[in-house]
Amino acid sequence: MPELSYREAVRDALSSAMRADQDVFLMGEDIAEMGGSMGVTQGMLEEFGPERVRNTPISEMAIVGAGIGAAMQGMRPVVEIMYEDFLTLSLEQIVNQAAKHRYMSGGQLKVPLTVRTQGGAGWSPGAQHAQQLEAWLVHVPGLKVVFPSTPSDVRGLLWSSIYDDNPVVFFEHRTLYGLKEELPDELEPVPLGQARVHRAGEDVTVVATGRLVHEALGAAVEAEQEGVSVEVVDPRTLSPLDEAAIVGSVKKTSRCVVAHEAVTRMGFGAEVAAVVSHQAFDWLDAPVERVGARFTPIPFAPVMEEFVVPHHADVLEAIYRAVGRNGG
Repeated sequence: MPELSYREAVRDALSSAMRADQDVFLMGEDIAEMGGSMGVTQGMLEEFGPERVRNTPISEMAIVGAGIGAAMQGMRPVVEIMYEDFLTLSLEQIVNQAAKHRYMSGGQLKVPLTVRTQGGAGWSPGAQHAQQLEAWLVHVPGLKVVFPSTPSDVRGLLWSSIYDDNPVVFFEHRTLYGLKEELPDELEPVPLGQARVHRAGEDVTVVATGRLVHEALGAAVEAEQEGVSVEVVDPRTLSPLDEAAIVGSVKKTSRCVVAHEAVTRMGFGAEVAAVVSHQAFDWLDAPVERVGARFTPIPFAPVMEEFVVPHHADVLEAIYRAVGRNGG
């Protein structure tokens, strides 16, 4: 099987969908000749031409608005917002238009729009280019929200997002683009709304998203050396959420840690903790532990950024708290 990076897996999903369906096209800032700020769409202009790989003005509201209009007319646009921080400029279109039209039309209108965006810390981009805002979008009925952590998942989930008849906000983490994995030549769609168990365990469940999936897997290896068996669950789709998979894992282990890069206050992990506490209360042997960034804008200085965002050591500490240990 060929080895693809996370970046190449995104490109493969986009290219495969565009070869299969003339209604799929791309819009975004500098995505054509430049190939996008993260190099995801490099080479796609040459294959598909400027009608289907469209550079846009620097106006996130216009990009998403045009995508909504095209989607309601039967196309399947994939629009790119260069940094997820800039989603804030398009929230009127995403929240008040894309998320509402199917409901307000009684199902007569469909909005098969995919909004791709990337972000995250770990490379010192500063406070305005490193936020993790996925919880904002999960709060909105009518949207689907996806956050893959591996090349296989990003390829399969992006395909499923493009062919979903509802608007999907698709988050990618900047530091995962170089992550490589062996993948089959044939693209395998991953259904939206299904979690993935990356590692089975018996003593504690870690529910992690994005980059923190890999930090959690590293922490699980260290914990195992101390006799603690850790199960790592990646929701992959944040909305709709696979509550059954998460709750089932916690009922097996009786302990839960939730981990994400976003700040803990009102973060996605708070919803996971609420779901677990409500549906698995009688099985819990310890409070749900939460791991996330400190409640501050992301600093530019690398040493300060490292201090603010969570890493595998923070997940490991939460695992030990959950099982009632002080560490190795």
